[in-house]
Order: sequence, then C-alpha cells, then structure tokens
Amino acid sequence: MAEAAGGPQPADCPGSSSAEAGRAAACQGCPNQGLCAAGAAPDAAELSELRSRLRAVKHTVLVLSGKGGVGKSTFSALLAHGLAADEAKQVALLDIDICGPSIPKMMGLEGEQVHQSGSGWSPVYVEENLGVMSVGFLLSSPDDAVIWRGPKKNGLIKQFLRDVDWGEVDYLIVDTPPGTSDEHLSIVQYLSATHVDGAVIITTPQEVALQDVRKEINFCHKVKLPIIGVVENMSGFICPKCKKESQIFPPTTGGAEKMCQNLNVSLLGKVPLDPQIGKCCDKGQSFLSEAPESPATSSYRNIIQRIQEYCDQHHFLEEKII
Repeated sequence: MAEAAGGPQPADCPGSSSAEAGRAAACQGCPNQGLCAAGAAPDAAELSELRSRLRAVKHTVLVLSGKGGVGKSTFSALLAHGLAADEAKQVALLDIDICGPSIPKMMGLEGEQVHQSGSGWSPVYVEENLGVMSVGFLLSSPDDAVIWRGPKKNGLIKQFLRDVDWGEVDYLIVDTPPGTSDEHLSIVQYLSATHVDGAVIITTPQEVALQDVRKEINFCHKVKLPIIGVVENMSGFICPKCKKESQIFPPTTGGAEKMCQNLNVSLLGKVPLDPQIGKCCDKGQSFLSEAPESPATSSYRNIIQRIQEYCDQHHFLEEKII
C-alpha cells in the first residue's frame, strides 16, 4: 500500500502543477495516477462514499494551528487519551501530518504497521477503545522522508477517510500539520460529506505564534468550519518545588486571552509548561495518567471537559433541527 502511494514517477511526470496531472500520456501505468488527479474538490460520488464510511462517527474534532511547534500533536494525543479514559467511548485519532507524523511516537506505536481486511485498513490500537491511523505506519523507517506534492497528500488523506474501517466511533480527532494549505483544504472538503463539530486551535502566548494563529482562525471562517475554541499551550512554568510561576514565553500583546476577546472566539484554557509532558511524549505514555497531580493535567482535563460539552451541545442542537 505504501509503495503504491509513493511509487516511482517517470522522468517526464507532468507534476501536480499541470492540469494534465493524473491524465497525461506520461501517467500511463503510474501507481500514483489516481492520487495526482485527486487535487480537485470531491464530486458527488466521492462524497457519498465518504458519507457511507463515516456515518458511524458521532463527533469529529480537528486540531489546528497556523504555527508549527505549538503542541498540536501533543494536544491531539492527550485529547484522545482523555476521551478514551471513559471506556464506554470509542475514540479514533487520525494523523494527517503527512511530512511530519509524530503521533505514532507519542502514542507508543512506533514500528507498528497497518493491516488490511475485507472491510479496509484496520487502525492500530493503543487500547481497545482507542485506534490510531497515520502515514507513519506506512513507512519502512521513522526516519524516511515523505517527499510528495500536494495532490498525493490529498489522495492519502482521502484514503484514510474512505478506506480505514473506523467502525462505531464516538470521537474522531484529526491532528493536522501547521498552516492553511493542501491538507487543511482537503480534510475540510472531504469531511463536508459528514458531520464536523469544529476545530480546536492551539497557540502559545507570544505574538510570533499568535500572528499565524489569527490566519488559522481566518481560514476557519472562510471555509465555514466552526471554532470550538483556542488553547494556549506553554502558558507559563510552575516550578515543581517552590510553586512560583514564570513566563517563559511572555505574552507581549496579551496572549491568547486578548486575541480571543478581539476575535470573539472562546478561550478553552491555558496549559502551563511541564517537562514531564515532553518525557511522556518521547516514551509514548499518557501524561494525564503519568502525572495526575500536575497543574498541566488539571488544565488539560478542564479543556477536554469543555470540548465534550461543546460536542454534546452541538449534537443536541443538530438533532433538534432535524
């Protein structure tokens, strides 16, 4: 599967910038032909296919940020762990960061591979009620670089939604790369076939991050993607010994709180720095269970509860309209 998705290109490959990509004579016999032609918006048949596959997904939450390195994947992993703490809930975590898939490492699944059954690709499970899918499972080595143009990325994202046997899922969490480009447009277009609760946007306090996050909020408005709220990561550091709080990234323009006030967006919470978070990510452990007394854990749990409440309210309102 991975070989077909990243198969060899002929020397005169039209490339994704050409209108002939996926259809020109040079594409004949190429295993990537379908992927190169996947750059356009999905047609009615594709949307119907996606709707059929995802009909058993109750809630879908996207984790976004215009800025890299602010903790999107960390938040996505902990959100999935937090929701799956309720054994009655079935949770799925989809990693669409094609070029930098870190979810397998964070979830303790590095080296695992995807298996195919009659009903499609099977997610890799952390727990019985927590399944994960990532391009990282399709690579022969964690150090392999995925050097793909946009249309091939789009094609793989569609495969993840269409060909993975997600089953009955209460929460589908989608971890995205930074920016407002191919992957983001694709996931929003493909999920237009089904129900999306909204996006959680991650930032850090300093203006250099907020500047890009404002672009992400603008992106959500333009594509009509509801915003559940903003999470401010690395919001100060509380010394584990003296309990004194220090600002590692000073909020020179008021941080996420001021931005949310200006843009009329909800602030879901602030998460302080804790060195244990990084250690748990490297070891593939859940920070929430490894450091239950940490102020960061308390912040995460409050934020997760607010997201659950939002999703439940959103679902209730939709059912009422129907």
